[in-house]
Amino acid sequence: MKPVQIRMARAALGWGVRDLAEKAGITANTVTRIENGADAKQSTLEAMRKAMEEAGVIFVAENGEGPGVRLRKNHSD
Repeated sequence: MKPVQIRMARAALGWGVRDLAEKAGITANTVTRIENGADAKQSTLEAMRKAMEEAGVIFVAENGEGPGVRLRKNHSD
């Protein structure tokens, strides 16, 4: 999960930094630092990924076109 994917996922979900922080159980400052490229504990990244995946995000690995995200079909706005 790359920093740009986190920002894309938040945008797709309509979440702000504080929303992701609350749902992942971390601080908003931590989200901002990670999105800006700072290193993070694996447990922090996993908490962020879990929160976003539970909300409907699918993280797409880099496949020659670059990393990305998409929403599950049954995602409700």
